[in-house]
Amino acid sequence: MEAGTEATVERKCPIETVIHVLGGKWKPTILWLLLDSTKRFSELEKLIPEVTQKMLAQHLRELEKDRLVTRTVYPSVPPKVEYSLSEYGKTLIPVMEVMCEWGETHQLPSSMQALLVTASPMLMRDA
Repeated sequence: MEAGTEATVERKCPIETVIHVLGGKWKPTILWLLLDSTKRFSELEKLIPEVTQKMLAQHLRELEKDRLVTRTVYPSVPPKVEYSLSEYGKTLIPVMEVMCEWGETHQLPSSMQALLVTASPMLMRDA
């Protein structure tokens, strides 16, 4: 699928679109690492030691294609390439922050999760 054609794919649920765009083991981690600053490929490799070069390159290409990441190439020898969140990618910041909070809660023991869920106004939509 070419860049910009995502909108033409009709999905039954908006969550399917999110899963399609952010699907992949490393994409959310890559986006999270780019929140604070621009990174070079080698920096991302060091920050995610479990990812292979091939998978990191593939995920970065896909994130760039979906306009979430900006790739900047500087004319130097050797070539310098940097990745950053695009303006469009920055619209995911609130989503990633909520995902992070949920992940932190999920890592807690079950008894603590229950306390937080009952106390959370965010989960009481119909109150």
